Amino acid sequence: MASRRVLSRSEVESFYDRVGAWQDTQSFYEAPALEALIEHGRFGEARSIFEVGGGTGRLAERLLRDHCPPDTRYEGVDLSDTMVDIVRERLVSFGDRAAVRKTDGALTFDRGDGSYDRVVATYVLDLLTYNDARTLIGEAHRLLSADGRLCLAGLTWGDDPLSRLVSHGWDALHALRPAWVGGCRPLRMRPLLRDAHWRETHHSVVTAWGVPSEVLVATPV
Repeated sequence: MASRRVLSRSEVESFYDRVGAWQDTQSFYEAPALEALIEHGRFGEARSIFEVGGGTGRLAERLLRDHCPPDTRYEGVDLSDTMVDIVRERLVSFGDRAAVRKTDGALTFDRGDGSYDRVVATYVLDLLTYNDARTLIGEAHRLLSADGRLCLAGLTWGDDPLSRLVSHGWDALHALRPAWVGGCRPLRMRPLLRDAHWRETHHSVVTAWGVPSEVLVATPV
């Protein structure tokens, strides 16, 4: 896979500290993909959720309010102080069911093997190098219970003329200056999962306003 400069951890932190409060403006293309993730993630069975890069907490709030059992616990991590503060405020009504903490951007976590029913990462892998994305996928495998689910969504390559045009244009902007597109780029997530370690339960490409997003749900084997 060709190398591509991505934003460093400090650059990502700085970017989202500055503009993170506006992140919900991206919901026009993210929302349909997140709907598919909720539909196929079987969150009604989830008692514990670990989310990497929780954005503004919009997804976490929906899951805890509308889809998860009333005793489900949620933990989110992010490297941006702004995003952590936004998510904490958004989830304050859930009390000790929800915890959000700042990290240094490391992709391994001080949590026991099999600690969570769901590991969620939406529009995160497309910020990372290929090797870092593989590291995060491997850590998710360790963190998940035997019947848990990895729930992913992110920018991908289009599969029709308009979405191909949009994804190639997005990629070109990222190649010129990653910060212009928030560090995100089109990525195919399927190859990141080693077949021997995962069983795919759902895969789709969801396009909204010409922007294609990949939705992938898998369980560890």
